[in-house]
Amino acid sequence: MKSLPIIRETATDKVQVECASGKLAVHTRCGLCIHCKGVKVGARIMPSPYDMITGQIQTGVMPPEALMEAAMQFNTLVRDGSEIACGDETGAGYTPRFRSK
Repeated sequence: MKSLPIIRETATDKVQVECASGKLAVHTRCGLCIHCKGVKVGARIMPSPYDMITGQIQTGVMPPEALMEAAMQFNTLVRDGSEIACGDETGAGYTPRFRSK
């Protein structure tokens, strides 16, 4: 697993990482990528909240607000974090975690 440093632009409040796909917005792309395994906050890597709800989505038992709660938790981790834990060892780049059928 590799670590991607979070690049913050203070003037515009943009938060990005340099991925195999290029610079990606952390809040809208990186968190929703299948390779995102978590956020490094201090010395610990906190697991992605999206990983925790993926099983619930596939079985259909997810309450409607669970996806919004996962997004808010991820954004809080990014606010306090310094790096994104990425499981993309092959260099595939951004791959959406959730796809419509």
